[in-house]
Amino acid sequence: MTDIYNMRDTLQFLSELAVNNNKEWFDTHRDWYQSCRERFIAFSEEYLRRLAKMDPSLAPLQPKDCIWRINRDIRFSADKRPYKEWFGVFPAAGVPGQPRTWGKKSMRGGYYVHIQPGQCLFAAGIWDPGKELLQALRSEIEANYEEVEEIMGSRQWKKYFAQDFDYTWGGLKKVPAGFDPDFKHPEWLKHKTYTVSVPLSDEMVCSPDFIDKIEEIAGTAKPMNDFLNYTFEEYGEFPSRC
Repeated sequence: MTDIYNMRDTLQFLSELAVNNNKEWFDTHRDWYQSCRERFIAFSEEYLRRLAKMDPSLAPLQPKDCIWRINRDIRFSADKRPYKEWFGVFPAAGVPGQPRTWGKKSMRGGYYVHIQPGQCLFAAGIWDPGKELLQALRSEIEANYEEVEEIMGSRQWKKYFAQDFDYTWGGLKKVPAGFDPDFKHPEWLKHKTYTVSVPLSDEMVCSPDFIDKIEEIAGTAKPMNDFLNYTFEEYGEFPSRC
């Protein structure tokens, strides 16, 4: 496998940006940034191509739909650092005919890759759903928990995802009103977001087979994304993150 997607130079750039997060330094090193950005776009193109083979619904996506700008929106933030200190790509399908609901704007489950020194990760699932979507997801999980058990019980799942849904964003202390308090998996109904993730070492991100490894992890997460995304067809369409 070619080393074209090696992120070593990108991690070095981001490390230095974190120490010098200001316009003067960035302008001086803009060529370096452009080189890293082009490499990440190339990685994302190949990543999207591979994902589309396993999930044809992702075929319309382009890197520009899934990659964030380096500039931070600091208008209403106390943190005035002008630049993000990471690269990220989030392939996820949206509502047909509504391009602004695809990729990083999508509310559906997708396949996120985060590149940041010491904090690289892969994540899948639905992050920060609105009230209506969250209620629908809980209902679907309660009604079809055996399917979730089967997904999480596979050997491949346990290879990468050591836990069930992440509690990174917190959860409720009690099973929400309207749901069975004696449900077999009460913790699943307490979540405020439905994601799973696996940390990626800087060494893995810089390895020649990084793109192959990410493809394998994404394939492992696909059954869960399929389960979560079915909610859109079952309960109707939900808004984007616009």
